[in-house]
Amino acid sequence: MYYISRNYKSLFNAAGKAKTDCEYVFEKLGFKNLGFKQSSIPNSAIGTIKNFFGIFFALLKLPRRSIIVTQYPNNKFRGMILYFSKLKKCKIITLVHDVRILKGRTKDAEAELNQIITSDVIIVHNPSMKQWFLDQGVTIPIIVLEIFDYISEKKPAQNADRNINNTYDIAYAGGFGDGKNSYIFDFDVLENSNYNLRLYGIGFDPNKRKVEEEQSVVHYEGVFKSDEVAYKIESDFGLVWDGISTETCSGNYGAYLKFNNPHKTSLYLLCGLPIIIWDKAALAGFVQDNNIGITVANLKDLNKVLGELSAEEYQKMKQNVADIQTKVMEGYFVETAVKKALNTLS
Repeated sequence: MYYISRNYKSLFNAAGKAKTDCEYVFEKLGFKNLGFKQSSIPNSAIGTIKNFFGIFFALLKLPRRSIIVTQYPNNKFRGMILYFSKLKKCKIITLVHDVRILKGRTKDAEAELNQIITSDVIIVHNPSMKQWFLDQGVTIPIIVLEIFDYISEKKPAQNADRNINNTYDIAYAGGFGDGKNSYIFDFDVLENSNYNLRLYGIGFDPNKRKVEEEQSVVHYEGVFKSDEVAYKIESDFGLVWDGISTETCSGNYGAYLKFNNPHKTSLYLLCGLPIIIWDKAALAGFVQDNNIGITVANLKDLNKVLGELSAEEYQKMKQNVADIQTKVMEGYFVETAVKKALNTLS
């Protein structure tokens, strides 16, 4: 059983963290890396060259009729990996991180589908994403991940025994550049007596505030590396919401929440935080079924919902989060999904 590691450019990027965490789980399950050692060279040109040679020589070494687990997207080199793997009659497991057609990044659904389903089994985020693949006529086995892991050697404990003094702190981890997540500033003009927001990420512009900073419930806490931020976030909830509006999750990013497992959800769970999520998001069912947070249709309702939340209800959520926190930090969900994929192949 094999995989091919590569260079992951950004240490601040959730996409890189998700894929390196998967590699950790592959190793744990006995997969061997045929490529160069995992790295994080920030220079795109050097990283691309390293990836090409690492992947090319790995595919030359790939034994015939073996099993290879791949992660999609793999940008420039997916076609090469599929060609050599099929040539050597290998079984291919593909773990899907992103579907560009669902993000509005491409209009050629057939071309992207062929990149993904040229596999013997695929692992997708959740039941909604699985149903989308079935609706496209996909017939190969499809395994549901449930939620991504967020590997950590040490359990973050800073949120375990926080005192809540009438107001909840809500964390949001993400990017704020180029107008992304501009809805954040609308919290200052909503009813907000029961919460404050604490933001973590790149690109925050304080000049976009709609009130003076002293009156704002929006507080910027800085940007941290993906393997450090879990120990920096101090809050009572984690917010999963995308788009430009507080009224609903809109635009391409908002629509993608109907199919996507945002990696920030796993980060919040690692931090021991219950989740606040759009009620039409694909992960809303996971949050409700496990009683690890609350779902809302419109963020204007959030203040009322939090005001009616009892201390007992909140503590029960925290207890349930603690159970999933351990699974997420140890790689339980990816491990379980890959084992199911291997059983399907056998």
